[in-house]
Amino acid sequence: MAAVTATASDRRIAHLDMDAFYASVELLRYPQLKGLPVVIGGGRRPQDEALAAAYAGRPGDIPVAAFPLLKEYAGRGVITTATYAARQFGVGSAMGLMKAARLCPQAVLLPVDFAAYRRYSRLFKEVILSIAPVMEDRGVDEVYIDFTRVAGGQRDGGRVLARLIQKSIFDATGLTCSIGVAPNKLIAKMASEFNKPNGISIVQPGDLQDLIWPLDCRKINGVGPKAEARLLAHGIRTIGELAQRPLPWLMQQFGRSYGAWLHDAAWGRDERAVVTESEPVSMSRETTFERDLHAVHDRAELGRIFTALCEQVAGDLQRKGYAGRTIGIKLRYDDFKIATRDQTVADFTQDAATIRRVAGLCLKRVPLTKRLRLLGVRVGNLLPQAAVAQQAAGWGESAPLF
Repeated sequence: MAAVTATASDRRIAHLDMDAFYASVELLRYPQLKGLPVVIGGGRRPQDEALAAAYAGRPGDIPVAAFPLLKEYAGRGVITTATYAARQFGVGSAMGLMKAARLCPQAVLLPVDFAAYRRYSRLFKEVILSIAPVMEDRGVDEVYIDFTRVAGGQRDGGRVLARLIQKSIFDATGLTCSIGVAPNKLIAKMASEFNKPNGISIVQPGDLQDLIWPLDCRKINGVGPKAEARLLAHGIRTIGELAQRPLPWLMQQFGRSYGAWLHDAAWGRDERAVVTESEPVSMSRETTFERDLHAVHDRAELGRIFTALCEQVAGDLQRKGYAGRTIGIKLRYDDFKIATRDQTVADFTQDAATIRRVAGLCLKRVPLTKRLRLLGVRVGNLLPQAAVAQQAAGWGESAPLF
């Protein structure tokens, strides 16, 4: 059997995934809910506000019986995440809360608190960077880390360093994570799922047949439901079965580029580097309504939500030091059809009023006769604010931007 990578057999790449991250953050706040089925989803409701006010500064003192239950929920919200105790009932991310209520009516329902999740995200990433400086940020709850040249990164396949990172994160935050260490990012991401929660999984170059080939093809990051269905139609269920198909056949069936990638993935080949810095393409905020809203009958409520989304995007841009020129909107109607519009302006901006004005012009270009399920605002074509300032200082207001 060929090695996973022929040119970098000592390469050790880790994928770290926080365990049920949002739910785990909430359990730090509400330790009395540990071990219980808990679902996180939707915004704060009057009962949530009343409970917070009654136990201000003492969330750990709230009696379990006082928390709202999933069976009491009515609306169009979806699950952001759930504790492992809730997942045992078939409840999962992106599932409608009403459907989840039928599966696990006794689950406690908590509102989403993105500010808290971002705060803990920054904390655990600071811990990682203090130990292993080559880290690729992949979102609020997962990262890739290059162990190859870090002390302990080669010992026991990377297990020594993984244990240190796990312990350090737990000591700093009280949160657990699962880590997969492998010769590359593709396999490391698969491995991080092997021993959840709070697990460490090591995959060596010679482990491909034993550990990776028995897995379903869907476990490959990049094989979605449609590709999986096409593979199944050809009798290909596992990664090992995919590996046995000739490269020319895969390219004929799935196209030259994707077919070649499938062949490489099945044989565990992935030369992607851990990228420590990358510029965001865009920043956006969106919200799914508890009930469908109408542009005329619910104009005031929609206006408040629209303004809040623009202010949130502007805040994100300012906090992260970016400005953008392309401003757009996203609508999802009650029939689940989606409409998007955008407009590019002359000057880079991170100003909420400007974003609100241009996004409002975009809204005028979409049909607003149907009821709405979702509204979103996006700012793209980004540059770091420092680069924008340098351009303005160097070229003047009338000079071209690129």
